[in-house]
Amino acid sequence: MTQLGDYLRACRARISPEDVGLPAFGRRRVPGLRREELASLAGVSVDYVVRLEQGRMTSASPTILLSLAEALRLGQDEKEYLLRIAAEDSVAARTIRPTAPRRQQQVSSATQALLAGLAHVPALLLGRRMDILAWNQLGAALFTDFAELPPGQRNHIWLTFLDPQVRGMYDDWVKVARECVAYLRMDAARYPDDPELARLVGELSLRDNDFSSWWADHRVRAQRHGRKRFHHPVAGELDLNFQVLDVRGETDQSLLVYTAEPGSSSADGLAFLTSWVSAQGSVPVSRGSNNKEN
Repeated sequence: MTQLGDYLRACRARISPEDVGLPAFGRRRVPGLRREELASLAGVSVDYVVRLEQGRMTSASPTILLSLAEALRLGQDEKEYLLRIAAEDSVAARTIRPTAPRRQQQVSSATQALLAGLAHVPALLLGRRMDILAWNQLGAALFTDFAELPPGQRNHIWLTFLDPQVRGMYDDWVKVARECVAYLRMDAARYPDDPELARLVGELSLRDNDFSSWWADHRVRAQRHGRKRFHHPVAGELDLNFQVLDVRGETDQSLLVYTAEPGSSSADGLAFLTSWVSAQGSVPVSRGSNNKEN
């Protein structure tokens, strides 16, 4: 089996005949579209679909893959993922590659200064697989004192699933956690040879049944923006927007920033949290984990 075959089967299982305007005749042993129906919708042969799903093709035409994506009603993120894993499967079928060397993820002084300057909004610097490379005071105050954590636990997804304090703060943990799994799936396609990503997936799969189930569901999504509600032990209820901004020149790094609507109770809550941090003086100022391995 291949990543592409697994993904096509998972996507096919999520689409009903009614979703694509087909009659649902006959009893179905498994949910979703039959291979014959997908082939008809995409304008390809059934044998082609079978060979793709069974991993019996060393390469697949991007044009045909996009036809299958349209038939499966895939969004832009899902199409990107489909093309990435198809290309990866094609390379893997032709070569045996050594494990990618582990290298440090560095945080530039300019990025450190930017984080420290964002004094009134929580901000985190994320690297590969959503490792938390750096943070500002309010980012630590919103989530946890990252400086006190072992480097292996400074990971947004690890904390969401396995840290009781962080997990308990989310108003809708299931929604947040499922989105995190989809983000990690997208990273898995970008960095297929990353041993630390494989280790993270393995640990989460063993320790959390929900993660294991959702990982097998093959949902994918790029992290861009959204909204989260927090039950914060100091600031109370916080309804925050988040945006993910790429750091130019650092292809593996992005800035995760949380903001509140001006004049809202959540804006008041962030202001209170800011003053609380200043009074406590115990939450560390932004500092990168330059010894974090990639």
